[in-house]
Amino acid sequence: MRVFNFAAGPATLPLAVLEQARDEMTDWQGSGMSVMEVSHRSKAFVAVAQDAENDLRDLMRIPSNYKVLFLQGGATGQFTAIPLNVTTADSTTAYLNTGQWSKKAIVEAKRHCKVEVIADEVASNYSTVPAFESLRVPANAAYLHYTPNETIGGVEFPYIPASGNVPVVADFSSSILSRPIDVSKFGLIYAGAQKNIGPSGLCVVIVRDDLIGRARPGTPPIWDYEAMAKEGSMLNTPPTFGIYMAGLIFKWLKGQGGIEAIGETNRRKATLLYDAIDQSGYYKNPVARDCRSWMNVPFTIPRPELEKTFVAEASNAGLTNLEGHRSVGGMRASIYNAMPIAGVEALVAFMRDFQRRHG
Repeated sequence: MRVFNFAAGPATLPLAVLEQARDEMTDWQGSGMSVMEVSHRSKAFVAVAQDAENDLRDLMRIPSNYKVLFLQGGATGQFTAIPLNVTTADSTTAYLNTGQWSKKAIVEAKRHCKVEVIADEVASNYSTVPAFESLRVPANAAYLHYTPNETIGGVEFPYIPASGNVPVVADFSSSILSRPIDVSKFGLIYAGAQKNIGPSGLCVVIVRDDLIGRARPGTPPIWDYEAMAKEGSMLNTPPTFGIYMAGLIFKWLKGQGGIEAIGETNRRKATLLYDAIDQSGYYKNPVARDCRSWMNVPFTIPRPELEKTFVAEASNAGLTNLEGHRSVGGMRASIYNAMPIAGVEALVAFMRDFQRRHG
């Protein structure tokens, strides 16, 4: 029996997609082979990769002057790849620090260029984002980097930062495809796949043409956007199964009505869970209301010693992976695209029952 999996990543995947992959696992498209055994240079697999890119472009309305790259190394690899592709050692970059993933990106960027942290939400213990009007982006910055959704802290930007002529670079790992965004407002978007795109091992990079072809000498070719774009993301053997699965999920999203429809579903799921927390008088969410994540919902209970009991009882009830990140404790429910409303309803019902028995 399948459970409702609230893991932050690798995360739950659509059952219909998993079943299709299962059915095709040993004989893909009548080839007598698994898709994992097919040459990435074959016409059949090149078509898979092209279909996946075309569907992603359709879903996100990606303009023609952007390249879509399917890369390895995860979002963490892009913490290095971005400054290597877009800066020189003397370049200044601007970063917003709103939590642990922002912080990791900043630490890595400092190894390769000058970093100016123009906003740091430490005073709120990273439960807020900077006010839109407070940001002052240096005009000479090579780019402005931010993390639209902090997976660990459950903080999400309700706006896209204004940066003048400075390209905006965003780590969308936790929220890509969760609602419509205007890609044209970004210079570069990157996202690890293991939340809303597919299995771990794949990173999607959407990069504007003017930010390609500027890689520093010595940049590894697999992280050189121009080199990878010229080879259709196949300069080396790509993560073929990840690309195949991403393609299936993109088609599943289209079947759900696209990003507009899935965005409305995500809004309903988040509202249901936050209302249950706020109205309980028992559970608490630490994030400021105007920047609560739709994807990652942390919450606490009055008696921390009951957290392990909550997680264990929830797991026994078929609601798994609800423990908070080891660095912050509490509980966390990640409700990505593939989490059905029924899963959130089941969690809310369990929370009410737990409160009745332990509150």
